Amino acid sequence: MRTSRTGRTLAALAAMLAGVALTAGAPADPLQVDRVVLMMRHGIRPPTKAQPMPIGTAAAAWPTWSVKPGWLTEHGASAIVAVADFDRIGFIKAGLLPLTDCPTRIALLADSDQRTIATAASYAKGVAPGCSLTIEHRPQDEPDPMFNPIESGQAPLDPARAGAAIDAAVGPRGIAATERGMKPLLIRLDRVLCGSATATCGVAREPTTIRPATATSRPKLGGALDRASTAAQILLLEYAEGKPANEVGWGRATASDIAAFGAFHALEFRLLARPPYIATRNLAGLSPRIATWLTDEAPTAPKVALIAGHDTNVANLAGVLGLHWNVPGIAADDPVPGGAIQLERLTDGKGNHYVRASYRAQSLPELRAATAKTPYHKVLPIAGCKARGINGLCTLSDFLAKLRG
Repeated sequence: MRTSRTGRTLAALAAMLAGVALTAGAPADPLQVDRVVLMMRHGIRPPTKAQPMPIGTAAAAWPTWSVKPGWLTEHGASAIVAVADFDRIGFIKAGLLPLTDCPTRIALLADSDQRTIATAASYAKGVAPGCSLTIEHRPQDEPDPMFNPIESGQAPLDPARAGAAIDAAVGPRGIAATERGMKPLLIRLDRVLCGSATATCGVAREPTTIRPATATSRPKLGGALDRASTAAQILLLEYAEGKPANEVGWGRATASDIAAFGAFHALEFRLLARPPYIATRNLAGLSPRIATWLTDEAPTAPKVALIAGHDTNVANLAGVLGLHWNVPGIAADDPVPGGAIQLERLTDGKGNHYVRASYRAQSLPELRAATAKTPYHKVLPIAGCKARGINGLCTLSDFLAKLRG
C-alpha cells in the first residue's frame, strides 16, 4: 500500500501542476486527453557483451561497469525514476492519474531482459511512489515474441520486399557511398578508439555490408558502419552513466563527440529499422496492444500504459509514424535511454477520437546527472495526417490503419 504524503509534499506538487502542461502546443479547441501510451527505451546499461567489441577495435581495454553486461545500472534506474516523476506530474494534471491515491488504471509491459524489467520497475517507482504496481513480462531472458515477432516467426518478412525497402533507404548510390559520406566522422571516431595506434586499430578498416533479410531475420549491417554504431552507443552510455572523464573514450571523447558519433547509431536505424515495411512487421507483436489501449472503453481500462522495450522498438514506431526528434546532446532521431514516444488519445465533445504523438527524453547532461528537471518534450507531426485542420493530428481510425501498415 502507498504511504501517506505530507502536506508540504502535496502543496509543492499542486504548485508544480499549476505551471505544467502534458504536452506543448495542445490544440485550443476543447480536446481532452484521456489515454496515453508510451513506447520507451530501457535506461542506461553497460555494453551487452563482456568483450564489448572485437579485439583490435580499440587500443586499450574498455572501462568496467558495476553490473552485468546489458543490465540496468543503479544510475540508469535513478534517471528513469526522475523522468517518471516528470511524467507523473503531467498525467495528474491531465486527469489520467490520481493526485494522492495509488493508480489503478495503469498498465506496465516489459520485454524479458533484465534491463527492460528493471526499467519498468523504476518507472513504476517514479510514476506512482509508494505504490505496488504489476509489471507484465515473461520470465527473465525467456524470449518474448511480442517484442521479436519476426525472429519468432509470428510476422515473417518477405525478403524481396524487405530488400527493396532497404535499397530505397540506402539510395541508388549504394552502401559504399553512404560509408564514404561518413568517412570524416569515422576517422574522428577511430582517433578516440585508438589514440595514436591507428595502423591496426579502429572501425573504419572493414567495408560496410548489409546482410539481406530472411523470413525470420531482419537485415543487418556489417563492417565499418555497424561497428561505428556500436562504438558510438558505448561511448554515449559511458558518458550518460556519469563515468569520470578519463573513462569516457579513454579521456579522448567530449560531449560534442558523443553527439556527433550518435549519427552512426541513428543511421543504422534509418536504414534498417525505420523503413515502414520492416517497421510494421517488427511492431506486429506490440501494435495490437497499443491499439487495445487506445480503444478500450471499459471502466477499468488503463488510462496510462507503458511499454519498456528497446531502441529498435522505438525506431520501428517512429518509422511507421514518420516521427523525427532532436534531443539536446544526442544525435537527431537517435533513441535515447529512457526516451519515449508518447501517444495521446484526445476526445472531443462529440466523442470523436484523435491521436497525437510527442517525444520525451532527458538531454545528455540530464542523463549524466540522473535528473529530469527540463526534459525534451515536443509534439511531433504524424506523417500524412491532418484532422480538425491540424497537420500531424490523426483520427483514431487513421492512426490504427497506420499501425496495421
